[in-house]
Amino acid sequence: MTHWFHRNPLKATAPVSFNYYGMITGPAASKICNDLRSSRTRLLELFTDLSCNPETMKNAADLYFSLLQGFINSLGDSTQESKLRYVQSFKWTDTLQGHVPSAQQDAVFELISMGFNVALWYTKYASRLAGKENITEDEAKEVHRSLKIAAGIFKHLKESHIPKLLTPAEKGQDLEARLIDAYVIQCQAEAQEVTIARAIELQHAPGLIAALAYETASFYQRADHTLSSLEPAYSAKWRKYLHLKMCFYTAYAYCYHGQTLLASDKCGEAIRSLQEAEKLYTEAEALCKEYGETKGPGPTAKPSGHLFFRKLGSLVKNTLDKCQRENGFIYFQKIPTEAPQLELKANYGLVEPVPFEFPPMSAHWTPEALAAFDLTKRPKDDSVKPKPEEEVKPVKEPDIKPQKDTGCSVS
Repeated sequence: MTHWFHRNPLKATAPVSFNYYGMITGPAASKICNDLRSSRTRLLELFTDLSCNPETMKNAADLYFSLLQGFINSLGDSTQESKLRYVQSFKWTDTLQGHVPSAQQDAVFELISMGFNVALWYTKYASRLAGKENITEDEAKEVHRSLKIAAGIFKHLKESHIPKLLTPAEKGQDLEARLIDAYVIQCQAEAQEVTIARAIELQHAPGLIAALAYETASFYQRADHTLSSLEPAYSAKWRKYLHLKMCFYTAYAYCYHGQTLLASDKCGEAIRSLQEAEKLYTEAEALCKEYGETKGPGPTAKPSGHLFFRKLGSLVKNTLDKCQRENGFIYFQKIPTEAPQLELKANYGLVEPVPFEFPPMSAHWTPEALAAFDLTKRPKDDSVKPKPEEEVKPVKEPDIKPQKDTGCSVS
């Protein structure tokens, strides 16, 4: 498998101590605060731990989220909010907006922001695994599943939790609908890339591969369109990636559609389809160069040098040469001036997000534990509230170099 995926940086956050001096009146409440502090720290550490796998991430995330639920929902009634929802301020940066954080005194903001980072972790885990040398079939399945899980988390945050925020997200912030939608669609498109690679490896019918590639290109086009109204200063690099992937997979679709046409003795139309594939591949190659030169959040990379990209170029050239040879010896068909219209619909292999739910409230939240938080003893001094303009240190992410691919091939 030869894949390359663009990734935006992880969200960064300020430390949270969960120390409520004077407000804590019993050991059960004290234990919950200690567990919240340690489980939050642990989860943040795992985001950059290369040895972390999905099982470890899920367990750590479930532990923290189950404890945090007591700050969000009332005991025994998830429709009522907890008396603790607004006692703590949380600060988080946005993936596209640099190091100046947003701050909200709302545990729902923390749940969404940390959930967002968990989803980002799944996308980065998938990207690392997809770039491994000698990737196995099971690892390819894990890439596919991780991307579907990430899409499910983003979708759940948008539909079930972001509407509960009292302060709506501003333009270009992670929790704004356009950005969340773009992340969901990108995850689906990338998971379909894995499906396409598998279909090619198993030598499925060219018509199916062409349809999957066309649907995948359409996903990338939708994601790009979703971001079109954002400021180029922070969205241009991401949009270059989405645009080049759209061109790339449209070229794939025309290449395999050409094979289908050739098999139906429509050699002239096949040549025109392959010529269109060649044109789109050249366009994608130019976009690869532009991507590498565009400033903005995301990795520094030269995608045109990756094997996943070079293999398509060879495939298009070889298939076009074959069609032209056969037309010169056998068919003698006229080559149409217009490229064939792709009206392809895949009946198999389309990716849907894996449904996601946050874990239920921790069993440590008992009536006694909740009663041990006495809000009447909360300090009145408001001077400790964080200043939104303060910088939060960016997450130091490991630098992953793409490896030479010798695993499941896409040609």
